Amino acid sequence: MARTGREQIRTAQRARAVTPVPFCVCVPARNESQRLPVLLDALAAQTIAGRIPVALCINNSDDDSVAVVEQVARHHAERLVILVDACTLPPPLAHAGGARGRAMEMGYRHVRSAAGGNGVLISTDADCRPPAEWISANLAAIGAIGAGAGIVGGRIMLDDAEPIHPAIARMRDRFDLYWAAVRAIEDASDPSPHDPPPRHGDHTGASIAIDAGLYRAIGGVPSIASGEDRSMVIDAVAAGGRLVHPPSVWTRVSARTEGRAAGGMAIAMAELAATVDRGIDPYVPAFEHWRARSLWRRATRTAYGVAEMLAREADLPPMPADMPLPASPPEHDVSRLRVAAPTPS
Repeated sequence: MARTGREQIRTAQRARAVTPVPFCVCVPARNESQRLPVLLDALAAQTIAGRIPVALCINNSDDDSVAVVEQVARHHAERLVILVDACTLPPPLAHAGGARGRAMEMGYRHVRSAAGGNGVLISTDADCRPPAEWISANLAAIGAIGAGAGIVGGRIMLDDAEPIHPAIARMRDRFDLYWAAVRAIEDASDPSPHDPPPRHGDHTGASIAIDAGLYRAIGGVPSIASGEDRSMVIDAVAAGGRLVHPPSVWTRVSARTEGRAAGGMAIAMAELAATVDRGIDPYVPAFEHWRARSLWRRATRTAYGVAEMLAREADLPPMPADMPLPASPPEHDVSRLRVAAPTPS
């Protein structure tokens, strides 16, 4: 009898608890002296056995991040192996893609020295506070996918240790319901055999695990100012990687509205706060657009393959934001919306 995805992950978790694969947590940071101790303390509290390698690129900082990290490293000397690249990136590279790329390359070198390049790179951000099972859950999910092909997205949740305005929390809940409905549409119209429901839909730099060999095969992190995390995932899927979003993999992110990266989480939180302040409903693409897009993906992938489908999708115009964000779950099954049959284009 075929094992379910959950059974495969549980089996992998038991194996990893005994013989974990080489891995490295990779973190870009700029002026994060306040947040880095929170992240590093959370990494030191992970349930996985052994010392935890952390590749930290402290770039273009004028605070005391380096000194703070040195102090934390001494405190957790028996638990964390912290590799620090303190650098000033030139203007063309002084962005999220440049910094994350350096952190991931440092992590790859560490994994390669330990196991010839076989292992796992786990990306996160300096303002995250991962739960204690985060590393183990990532490694288990990678192990369940199969050697050389794994990409794991972690769900993003606001850090409940920070004050969050109730109106913002409610708006986030409404967005969660909307995206759950979108995933139901995708699962009904274009199901993924390796990423079945229940699943979330996040794969951002705050929590991405990727097989080190696959990372090397795609040339690493794209050196772009923003969106480097999603671009890396797209490149990996186009190269044959299998992307999964298990509910067991998640992390907490800061609800702050002033961040470091262009187009990052803090910008999204600032926009959300402004929307709440104005007392208006944000507009989002109506569900029928997602149904049509899912059918288009299936038809185009069948006709041309995954890589070509992703390339063509990148050239499509944005979906119109023509529906107020629902205040409650849809009253009907949006996964079965009737739309015109698509043709590959």
